[in-house]
Amino acid sequence: MTKTERASFGSKIGMVLATAGGAVGLGNVWRFPYMAGENGGAAFIIIYIACVLLLGMPCMLSEFIIGRHAASNTARAYTKLANGTPWKWVGYLGVLTGFLITGYYAVVSGWCMEYVFASVLGQLHGTPEYYKQFFNNFIDNPWEPIVWMVAIFLITHYVIIHGIRNGIEKASKIMMPTLFILLLVIVVSSCLLPNAQKGIDFLFKPDFSKLTSDVFLSALGQSFYSLSIAMGCICTYASYYTRQTNLVNTAGQICAIDTFVAILAGLMIFPAAFSVGVSPDSGPSLIFITLPNVFDKAFAGMPIVGFIISLAFYLLLSMAALTSLISLHEVSTAFFQEELHISRKKGATIVTVTCIIIGFLCSMSIGQWHFLSMGGKDLFDIFDFVTGQIFLPIGGFLTCLFIGWYVPKKLVKDEFTNWGTLHGTLFNVYYFLVRIVCPLCILGIFLHQFGII
Repeated sequence: MTKTERASFGSKIGMVLATAGGAVGLGNVWRFPYMAGENGGAAFIIIYIACVLLLGMPCMLSEFIIGRHAASNTARAYTKLANGTPWKWVGYLGVLTGFLITGYYAVVSGWCMEYVFASVLGQLHGTPEYYKQFFNNFIDNPWEPIVWMVAIFLITHYVIIHGIRNGIEKASKIMMPTLFILLLVIVVSSCLLPNAQKGIDFLFKPDFSKLTSDVFLSALGQSFYSLSIAMGCICTYASYYTRQTNLVNTAGQICAIDTFVAILAGLMIFPAAFSVGVSPDSGPSLIFITLPNVFDKAFAGMPIVGFIISLAFYLLLSMAALTSLISLHEVSTAFFQEELHISRKKGATIVTVTCIIIGFLCSMSIGQWHFLSMGGKDLFDIFDFVTGQIFLPIGGFLTCLFIGWYVPKKLVKDEFTNWGTLHGTLFNVYYFLVRIVCPLCILGIFLHQFGII
């Protein structure tokens, strides 16, 4: 498929919303709030924003440059620039990472849809112990999580087979504004609760006494996870960009949207949590066990409002999960379509069927099939650990070295400046960051995770 034949986004807003949708996901709405809660609130957010600027944007721009220049799926894009060297395997690692994440990410996405259904039926009412039992009973059920996982895969599949403009772009133009509206409605409702100011203060009044090396490294890791770096998503979407796309502005807009959503997610959760006296560091269980209890208590005097807010929250969560799942699916669909020279529909079907099998095994490993484990970790946790803690940092690290030390500087500068039509001094700043700062920071995250530093 040549560059002239390749599909492209039909509008700038569609391009930005689609790429932002790939970045905005459970990492923002679920992971960011509990990470902020565990690491001191506002102090963590300040460090996180710095990490997005110093690490996230340069890494995103690097993937933009590779994807747009090669106008191919992620594996072929790196292969074209690698000129027969082993650097091509960095692209294959990105595709593999995105493919594996697609399988287990859909499991959690299915959980979000179950909670939408439970909200509609009015099942999210009870004691803290009830919510814990509700969640445990659900994931132990041999078929319910599978049904919801397959359902969200079928929605994703439908969007993907309709292509870039009629599928991904059109869906993003609907889902992203809806996501923002739902988010703002819940934020306003949460901030109007009694004692909500404590939660707002927690987010915006930094306590620098809580800053440790762990907080810095957690913020670095979260910026990486939240922006979907090294999963193949950014590179694949960039392959559909036109030569006129301003890559720096686009990266800035996406990073701004991504960070804005993450902070709004904190404003949605913490004022409500402080209002009912729930700890802000409830960890990964925050959205499925802690938050239903928070909403139930916070809006106890207004049950109709509580019903609407709970439903809106899990709709929001499902939509954020779906936008990310679509981008992850597209990474592998583009790969199979181009490498096997088959139709988009056949490529998407390969991904959907295979990832449903992966999702089935991951789901059953935390439910009925406990034998699917290794070293004390079930299959779901193994996939999460290997992709998030090993593949992502390695992929990001190697991409920075590839673009900073191997790809000709002139090629990088031409793409960065749109062949000299965009003027300014930011290129030298970017080039220094991607050659020196980003690799060292990513290496620091990686070594810290394994207790080496």
